[in-house]
Amino acid sequence: MPVSSELTRTPVPTRLTWSVVVVGAGPRGTGFLERFAANAPALYDGRPLAIHLVDPFPPGGGRIWRRAQSPLLWMNSMAEDVTMFTDDSVRLGGPVTEGPALHDWARDVAEGRAGLSGETARADPGLRAEIVALSGQAFPSRRVQSAYLSWVYERTVAALPPGVTLHRHPTRALRVSGPRGGRQRVWLEDRTEPLLADLVVLTLGHLDAEPEPEHVELAGFARRHGLTHVPPDFTADSDLSALPAGEPVIVRGFGLAFVDLMVLLTEGRGGRYSVAPGEPAEGAGEELVYHPSGREPVLYVGSRRGVPYHSKIGYGLTGERPPLPRFLGPEQIDALLRGPRPLDFRRDVRPLVDKELGFAHYHRLFTAHPGRTRMAWTDFEEKYAAAAPGSPELDALTAAAVPDPADRLDLGLLDRPLTGVRFASPEALQDGLRAYITADLTRRHDPAHSADLAVFLGLLSVYGQLTRLGDLGDLGGQWHGFFSYLASGPPGPRLRQLLALSRAGIVRFLGADTTVEADERTGLFRAGSPSLPGHHVEARALVEARLPDPSPERTRSPLLRALYEEGAAATSAGLVRVDPDDGRLVERDGRPHPRRFALGPYTTARSSGAFTRPRTGGPAFRQNDDVARAVLTFLRDPADHLDPANLPDPGDFPDPADHPDPADRPDPADRPDPADRPDPADRPDPADRRDLADTP
Repeated sequence: MPVSSELTRTPVPTRLTWSVVVVGAGPRGTGFLERFAANAPALYDGRPLAIHLVDPFPPGGGRIWRRAQSPLLWMNSMAEDVTMFTDDSVRLGGPVTEGPALHDWARDVAEGRAGLSGETARADPGLRAEIVALSGQAFPSRRVQSAYLSWVYERTVAALPPGVTLHRHPTRALRVSGPRGGRQRVWLEDRTEPLLADLVVLTLGHLDAEPEPEHVELAGFARRHGLTHVPPDFTADSDLSALPAGEPVIVRGFGLAFVDLMVLLTEGRGGRYSVAPGEPAEGAGEELVYHPSGREPVLYVGSRRGVPYHSKIGYGLTGERPPLPRFLGPEQIDALLRGPRPLDFRRDVRPLVDKELGFAHYHRLFTAHPGRTRMAWTDFEEKYAAAAPGSPELDALTAAAVPDPADRLDLGLLDRPLTGVRFASPEALQDGLRAYITADLTRRHDPAHSADLAVFLGLLSVYGQLTRLGDLGDLGGQWHGFFSYLASGPPGPRLRQLLALSRAGIVRFLGADTTVEADERTGLFRAGSPSLPGHHVEARALVEARLPDPSPERTRSPLLRALYEEGAAATSAGLVRVDPDDGRLVERDGRPHPRRFALGPYTTARSSGAFTRPRTGGPAFRQNDDVARAVLTFLRDPADHLDPANLPDPGDFPDPADHPDPADRPDPADRPDPADRPDPADRPDPADRRDLADTP
């Protein structure tokens, strides 16, 4: 049934209307609603329910995946590796609701089985052509992903049961207040009266933050000397106009934020690529030549590792999958949680992580490439299980069983490939980094090294298990960074572009453990690295190419700030504590709040992403399902969750479903009483509604 994003359903008459406020309409909010709709047939009792969806950005994509950003910006996943739907690989309490992955949806659009919303089609007439041309192995633009997420949202809204009314509020939530045992009040930026909610679900996504002390000092230095300092931010939202053509710019950060920066300051300023003549490098793809527009700055990039994130793997898995989990599964997590002493990530958890990744690597090597091993798998597996991670026994075992060191898994070398490496000159450093990136591209696109893909699958398995432990310090810092560096790197074509920019002199590498200082004597920023002893680069501009720190002391979210001040618990890494079983916010006294839930990367139950590869277990999907079931169970049986004396009387508060904002009211034709009609100026533009012809 075609449904607009301002759906209103006719409530079933009853004494009490429930109200749930969902703050955040991006992929995580949409994923929660999808699980809510999937579980409703079994858990929803049919009484009227008003869901209020609060987000200033369009639903589905939200801020990060909004359509209104440069079409040059890509996803860092292939289309066939992106889905918003569950399958039987996900451990769920509720039912599986299958749906198309991104490339299947694009094919459905091409063949007329799915449509685009009218708003999406009008915003960019060329978008449909981009969608129709999408293949499973392509890296889509973010605007294509935005269109997919919008479609998922509309399909989800259409699946909500009768009796449920959805109201959109295109604004920001500022604060949540209210007693533990009673209705909550959600205060919005554009109205004086709060929304009243029986339950609140926060799906906020990535958040802005106030600058760290170091960045405050650097910004002050920049003001005093007329320089430019760009603090950590979402690159698509940064003002890059102050970075002048031809001048050096120091860039601190070599992850995905840098890749976006590189794109916007090169192709985004009119540069272009062509294919170099000759044969492509084996496994690394076509060599590119960059043709500058003359408006590019010169980017001097460095970081702690000094190298970019590893390329996305460019082939699929064939043959036997590693039987994961093996050394870090539910049984081991249960044992850790039952342990007599507080958990320490480095001591208690990281050894199990390393053992699991090693098992995935060697299982694949022995089963897919047995000619490169000297031992029967069953013998190796038995001895591997008995050896401690990092022990001399394990080193001796792998040396005896795997003769080529390049076939052995060295997680330390993977993490810090430039440790102890020194270069004799700036040009030697450029040559060395180009050789490293080329080798990485070649290896990550060569199935002969499919043990790397097994490690990637091991990383996904590990991440899914670690979500049960919450934040353990390193889990929120170094481990998460290592996961992103190894498993969530850029597409291969982006690294080929980086090589072309390096050869053209537009990008210059600084090395590992890059330091940046404000030189008061020269009035310039100064960067150096032990990779190139005694050499420094000076510049009038510094860009911090990374996301903001989410610590509670610096968050720019007034909603989170108010929650912290009211008593919500947070970790030292700045993550909101939630109950790993059902996502309830944990207060500083250790009690989960009965009426407040949270999902997403700002929580201790963060997962590797709001969407994931099909058939990889999707921990975010399980979390969405757990929270949706907890919400529905509460609404069905509130007395099982609260002291009955604390349940609100229906007459205590006006019901928000009875007093919606004018912009949220249903179409006048659906309301028999003319007195209830909204002001015509507040009615949605008919052109913004979904075209019925686009409905599959």
